[in-house]
Amino acid sequence: MIAFSRPTFGPEEEEAVAAVIRSGWVVGGPRLAEFEARFAERCGVAHAVGVSSWTAGAFLVLKALGIGPGDEVIVPSLTFIASVNVITHAGATPVFADVDPLTFNVDPEDVARKITPRTRALLPVDQIGLPCDIDRILAIAEAHKLQVIQDAACAIGSRTHDRPVGSMAPVTVFSLQARKVVTTGEGGMIVTNDAALAERLCRLRHQGMSITDFERHGGSPTNFESYPDIGYNFRITDIQASVGVCQLARLDAMLARRRRIAQRYLAGLASNDAIAPPYVPDGLEPNWQSFQVAVRRGAPLSRVAIMEALHARGIATRRGVMASHLEPPYLGIGAMLPHTERAAARCLQLPMHSSMTEAEADQVLDALDSVLRGKPECRAVS
Repeated sequence: MIAFSRPTFGPEEEEAVAAVIRSGWVVGGPRLAEFEARFAERCGVAHAVGVSSWTAGAFLVLKALGIGPGDEVIVPSLTFIASVNVITHAGATPVFADVDPLTFNVDPEDVARKITPRTRALLPVDQIGLPCDIDRILAIAEAHKLQVIQDAACAIGSRTHDRPVGSMAPVTVFSLQARKVVTTGEGGMIVTNDAALAERLCRLRHQGMSITDFERHGGSPTNFESYPDIGYNFRITDIQASVGVCQLARLDAMLARRRRIAQRYLAGLASNDAIAPPYVPDGLEPNWQSFQVAVRRGAPLSRVAIMEALHARGIATRRGVMASHLEPPYLGIGAMLPHTERAAARCLQLPMHSSMTEAEADQVLDALDSVLRGKPECRAVS
């Protein structure tokens, strides 16, 4: 079986975890401080705040910005449902925008059409590592005096016109979940240049405590903490942070391997009449967190048939990005998003991870070609 996704760990991560355990300082300590500093540097910003998940991070940002009941947040439906759920968790209302049919990222023009007097924020998504049109989103937000929270869950290491994702929006939230290029198993990271916001987020992640564990450890025992905010327990551990430090150290090598696999796929699909490869606009550099393709209209097999046939040949695939507005909690909104629904129905993702070899990519391409050339046993795509 060719794995669909797999984290890339080595002896460095093993030793780092063991060192944290031996130290006895497993949360809120020096490894977290190091991880945050290195993550911020990688994104070209002043501050990074580690949290227990992307969802926890985005929730804290919404709370810190005062977004809640009565407010609307515009978000693409074509995204993992966490991007939408977090708005609901904060008590605000998600408003769905359609996507560009080529990039599958949110369409800025549809975002602009969806703005109402209740709109407080825009939450664009860097779809599976491809940066969104953040410059256009920021211009729309400035014109309407709206907040922007960039969902870069999948986009660590991606770049827009040679600027790292994380350096452009006022606040950006990354995921460190197991399928991400940089992973700590679970976890998230918020980055910003806003010192006051970063300080408040640090408090909110730890029950609103006024000083961190790290600061308290090195200070006077009579420097008592206070709790000016009602906070949460959304911390990430030093065990996870130690893994993250190692992952950042190998990020460039992982990105290079993913680029080689992506180029192999792109070359192999260049003349395929049934499968449309991903589209990357000029000036954008995805990290190739996933490799998503679309089944063309008139292809000899449906998406499901292709996925089943590849599975039978030992190749794991996944469906493409979901349409959140078609899931039961959000059906009642009645959103009409034709490009989103078409993408959700036709896309699938091929194996992609930082340990994948060119030979495995060729095996995937050969199997896909064999499947498409065989006699179809189910209804063709309409």
